[in-house]
Formats: sequence, structure tokens, C-alpha cells
Amino acid sequence: MRIRIVDAFTDRPFAGNPAGVLLLDSGAFPADSWMQRVAAEMNLSETAFAHRLTGAEDADWALRWFTPATEVRLCGHATLATAHVLRTTGAARGTIRFRTKEAGVLSATASGDGTITLDFPRAPLSPAPVPEGLAAALGAEPVTVLDTGPDLGDLLVEVADEGTVRGLAPDFAALARVSHRGVIATAAADPGGAYDFVSRGFFPGVGVDEDPVTGSAHTALAPFWSDRLGREALTGLQVSARTGSVATRLSGDRVLLTGSAVTVVDGELHAVP
Repeated sequence: MRIRIVDAFTDRPFAGNPAGVLLLDSGAFPADSWMQRVAAEMNLSETAFAHRLTGAEDADWALRWFTPATEVRLCGHATLATAHVLRTTGAARGTIRFRTKEAGVLSATASGDGTITLDFPRAPLSPAPVPEGLAAALGAEPVTVLDTGPDLGDLLVEVADEGTVRGLAPDFAALARVSHRGVIATAAADPGGAYDFVSRGFFPGVGVDEDPVTGSAHTALAPFWSDRLGREALTGLQVSARTGSVATRLSGDRVLLTGSAVTVVDGELHAVP
């Protein structure tokens, strides 16, 4: 069984967010326990598993994602990585529709320049009380705290400026006690850059202390910053050590996320189910 590692939301190797991708030979998923063990072995923020659907009117492929510790309901970079593998291997062309376990049908469309645009649900944002200990755990005082709704399950935390986001050194054990999937820290970009906002994503509760580039987080970041900046189309830079760029555009109750991807490993998995 072929297994690949794809760096997503970047156009160069060893940047962006690496995802494992397995295109399954059968028309069904193997046991959850096997997929979880593979994801733990890969030890990447997410590993994606996909199989072709036959006779389905709404979707072309079924798709699921696992961190080293648990299955997740929505993942952007591993969806981008899967679409990249399908496109570059010739397994799929045009718009690819993925049926997911909990996030509905998601689509991925490749452009002539090689970028891929994901069509994801827009996260609802609502004011949230500041959890006790959040500032100390994050290492910065929140300016704004928003809940991103049950489907995403994160706290969106605005801090003072880009330098604050870049300098965060969270206490991950303390951050894991915050009652959400994770914390998305963000600020407006410093003037003069090629991007509009910056972010970092911390998810110790699901086994990922810091996610290098979080596509799903941009379903909340896009409406937040579009409202602030008055523009539907923006560019976000996730300023982890690897960094990655996500172009965002609002489309009603959906968010379009555009990025590039690069395959860095193409190998054989011998521990088949």
C-alpha cells in the first residue's frame, strides 16, 4: 500500500504542514484501530485515509483524518494533501468531492497554477468568556476571545499584534485544560507585508501541541478578519516554525481556502490491514 507525506499550504518542501496520505485499495475503511495505529506511527499532526466511492451521486471519495491520538471531524491541510495526491497521480481530475464522517461533503478544485481551493463550511463565531488561566497558559493577554462553534470546537483568541503571536511560548499542559479542542491565536499583520493577518494553532487536547498550518482554523479566521478589514478575500500567514500561507475568500456560509502542496515522501506501507 502506497503511503505519502505531503507538505500542504506551501510551494516548497520542508515548510507548510506535513500530512500522511493513504489511498486505500478497497471500497471501505479498515478498522478504526488500524488507522489510529498508522497515524500514531506517522506521528504527523494528521494522516488522511481515503477510498473511492462507486455509485454515489454526492461525492467521489470518502475521507477521514486521524491525529496521533484521535480522529478529528475536520482537517484542512490533510484534505489539501489528499487532493494533491489524487491530482498528481491521475487518480482524479477536476473538482474532487469528499464525503466525510462528520463535516459533510467537502470539495477541492485545482487551478492551472497548481494551487488547490477547498470549499469548507464557515465557522460561526460568538463572544466567549475568557477561560480561567488562559492568559497564563497562552503567555499573552487576550484582546478578544470567540467561540468557533461545536463543529470546529476551538477558541479564537486575538492578541495585541503580530510580534505577540510570533513570540508565544505556551504552557501546553495548562492549555490542554482549556475546555476546547484548541486555541487559535491571531493578530493583524504588521503594515507592509504580503499577508493580512497572522495566526498560530495549538491543539494539545488532541495530541498536537502546535499545528504548523491549520486549514480548518481559517474557516474562523477568514470571517473574523474579513469583518475587521472589510474585504472578502484575504491572505493569512500561519507563523509556526515551518510557516504556511492560506488564501481565504468568503462565499456565503462557506469559506474557500487556497494553497499549494508538495509531495516529499512516496513509499510503501507493509503493515497492511
